[in-house]
Amino acid sequence: MSDPHAHMQSWSLPLLLLVVVAESIYLRGWISLRSAFPNLVASWRLAAFTAGLILVWIAVGSPLATLDHQSLTIHMTKHLVLMTVAAPLLLAGAPAFPFICGLPKLFIKSGRSLASVPWRWLERCLRNPVLCWLAGTTAVIGWHLPAAFQFGMRSQWVHLLEDATFLMAGLLFWWPIPQSSPNEPNSPRWWMALYLFLATLPCDILSAFLVFCNRLVYPIYLSRPRLLSLSPLQDQECAGALMWVWVTFAYLIPSVVITIQILSPAKAPSQSSVQSLQQGEVGRSVNGAEVL
Repeated sequence: MSDPHAHMQSWSLPLLLLVVVAESIYLRGWISLRSAFPNLVASWRLAAFTAGLILVWIAVGSPLATLDHQSLTIHMTKHLVLMTVAAPLLLAGAPAFPFICGLPKLFIKSGRSLASVPWRWLERCLRNPVLCWLAGTTAVIGWHLPAAFQFGMRSQWVHLLEDATFLMAGLLFWWPIPQSSPNEPNSPRWWMALYLFLATLPCDILSAFLVFCNRLVYPIYLSRPRLLSLSPLQDQECAGALMWVWVTFAYLIPSVVITIQILSPAKAPSQSSVQSLQQGEVGRSVNGAEVL
């Protein structure tokens, strides 16, 4: 059986370097955009993106990440942080423009491929809410199947794949939310509340099963040191209750915000709508490889 501390150290430094590189590219592009369009990418977006990267490293590469081998509750917390906190923060940073503008010119020159038919087809697929919803649900249910879960606990590379899957599933799940603006008349925001509500159902079923099944679903924790003096079954019940409450609030809050936006009377074009138009102009320039 592999040592969790040993396998954490094997990818901690590469992950930290990846986080630093991503932050550097984003910051370079953000500074470039701010100098050309001061109101395009607000400072809070930089803070959100940076916070998302920090949370990813804490959840996957920091010494705290090894605790998920001792407690299912910690394991559950890590995945919830990746899917419902880190992923939306990264998307809130609006990373597309800063990344494209922050890349070296060698990469920018090949940016014309962004306007190609395959890329546009992929973009439409990624914006399909059904696909995004299924990605999040499949990741949650699939990795909590006993066979897959315990395989990930025994293999460092499968465990890393599991963490990456939860982050990517979180990015896909939250992708449609900021893509539809409340200022656009044809925006499909009216069904986003339903989208978020339906996402709670698989999580509620899984968490209820972990709480009320009255048997240990993942026997691998029997051979691991106990954390917080909880028995493996008590730890499992705590993890299920945590998921139940966490997911409910994580999806309920944005659902309420979207509902309020839908019910609010139409307003005159605001600064946010002006920024949206600016982003559209910059996006067209980027696809034409004009923003350097």
